[in-house]
Amino acid sequence: MDYQKLTTKEITQIKTLGQLKAAGYQPKAIKEELRDNLISKIKKKENVFEGIWGYEDTVIPDIERAILSRHNINLLGLRGQAKTRIARMMTQLLDEYVPVVYGSELNDDPLAPLSTYAKDKIDEKGDDTPIIWWHRDERYTEKLATPDVSVADLIGDVDPIKAATMKLSYNDERVIHYGLVPRSHRSIFVINELPDLQARIQVALFNILQEGDIQIRGFKLRLPLDIQFVFTANPEDYTNRGSIVTPLKDRIESQIITHYPKSIEIGRKITLQEANLKGKPVEHIHIPELMKDLIEQIAIEARESEYVDEKSGVSARLTISAYENLISAAERRMYLNGETDTMVRIADLIGVIPAITGKVELVYEGEQEGAGIVAYSLIGKAIRSQFINYFPSPEQKKKSKEGNPYVVPLAWFGEGNELDILASQSDKEYKSALQSVPGLEEVVTQMVENLPEKEKEFFMEFALHGLAEYSQLSKKLLETGLKFKDLFSSMFDMGLGSEEDFEEDDL
Repeated sequence: MDYQKLTTKEITQIKTLGQLKAAGYQPKAIKEELRDNLISKIKKKENVFEGIWGYEDTVIPDIERAILSRHNINLLGLRGQAKTRIARMMTQLLDEYVPVVYGSELNDDPLAPLSTYAKDKIDEKGDDTPIIWWHRDERYTEKLATPDVSVADLIGDVDPIKAATMKLSYNDERVIHYGLVPRSHRSIFVINELPDLQARIQVALFNILQEGDIQIRGFKLRLPLDIQFVFTANPEDYTNRGSIVTPLKDRIESQIITHYPKSIEIGRKITLQEANLKGKPVEHIHIPELMKDLIEQIAIEARESEYVDEKSGVSARLTISAYENLISAAERRMYLNGETDTMVRIADLIGVIPAITGKVELVYEGEQEGAGIVAYSLIGKAIRSQFINYFPSPEQKKKSKEGNPYVVPLAWFGEGNELDILASQSDKEYKSALQSVPGLEEVVTQMVENLPEKEKEFFMEFALHGLAEYSQLSKKLLETGLKFKDLFSSMFDMGLGSEEDFEEDDL
C-alpha cells in the first residue's frame, strides 16, 4: 500500500500502529514537511500567503528560501507588519494530518516515539497501539514573551503533585511536567516579541535550537525535539526592555526584515481586506477613491512626523481602525437625519482622530502638543499631500497673479463670509452650504478630471480643506464640526496683531 496515495478519509480510518505500518507510513521531520509542501505549491504557482500584500517581492521570497533551507526564522520589524499572521499561515504548509500515539503529551510519532509514555505503550501493545490523527491547524503554539515567563513555562519542571499521586521517586523522569516547547514537538512554535524574554530564559533555548538537549531540575534528557521555531521581534533599538542575546541570535538561521506598505495602493488593499464592516450599511454609503487614499496618507504622514516616535512605528491597524470609524461617522449621520443613503465627507475625518491617538507613540515634543492635536495635524498634512494630485498649488497660483482659479471663492471669504460644515448636517444642508460659496463649484468642475456628479460636493469641501492647509483660508475645529473663514480676519480675531504687522507673503 502506498501511504502517499491514500485519501484523507482513508488515512483517518487507520486506528492502530499495525495498520499504519501496513499503509507504508514513514516519519517525516516538520522542516521536511514544510519544504516538500512549499516546493509543491511553488510548482503549482499557488500563493501560500494569501492576503499578505506588499511582500510579494521582498519578505515572502525570503521566507520561502528559509523554509527551503530548513531554517528557524526570526521576523524582525515594527508593529503591525503582519509578522504573527505570516507565522500562523505557515501551518498551511504542513501535511493535513499526522499520526500520534494516543494519550501522548509530546505528540509522539508512532514510528519515532520520543516520550517514556509512548515507548512504554508501544512495548506493551505493539501493533495494537492506538493512534489518533492530528490536524495541521492544531500543530501551532504561540507564546508572547513577557518578563514573567519562566524556564518552567517554556521547558518544564518537576511536578511534586504528580510524584505523590503516582508514588514515583524524584529520580523517575515521569515526574516531569513538560513546558510549552516539548509539548510543541512536531509543531510550529512561535515566540512573539523575543527581546522581551529575559536573557536567562533565552539561554534555555540554546540547546533546543542546536542539539535538542533539555535539562530539567537535574534530569539530563536527550529529546530530539522536532520543532519549526519562528520568532518575532521589533528592532532592538525600539525599547530598553531587552534584546536578543547574541548566542541565541546566532542559532536562528534566517532573520527576515519586514516593512510597511510601500505604496498607497498596497495600503488600501490591506485596509479594505482587514476592516470589519460586518453589519454596516456599506452599500448605502458612498466612499470616493480619494477618501481611501487620504486614510492611507494619514499613516504615511504619521510615519514621517517629527512628533511620532519612528522607532515604535505606525501599525497598519491605524488605517484599518480609521477606515472603520470613517464609515461609522457617515452611518451615524445617516441615522440622525433619517436618510437612506449618504456619502462620507472630508469633515468625517475628525471622527477618525480616536483611531489615530491610540496607534501612535509620541516623542517628548509630541507629548507637549497632545495626542489629539497631533492627530488633527496628521489629517491636515494628508489633505495637503493629496490636494496637489487634483488641484494646482495655491501657493504657485498666488504668486503667478494670473489665472488663479481660487480668486472668486477666496474673495467671498475675504468679504467676511463664513462657512460651517457640521458633523450632523443632512446631505441637503451640506450641499446647500457648499453651493453658497461663489466660484467653488467652478474650481472643482474645471480642475478635477472625470468628476462623478455625486462626488461634486465632496471635492468642493476637499478644495476648501486644501486651501486651508495651504494657508489661504482659516479652518477652525468646532465641537460640532468645522468653520472656514478668511485667514487674514481670523488672525485679527485671535488678537495676533494689526494690519501693519503682516506682509502679503507671510499669509
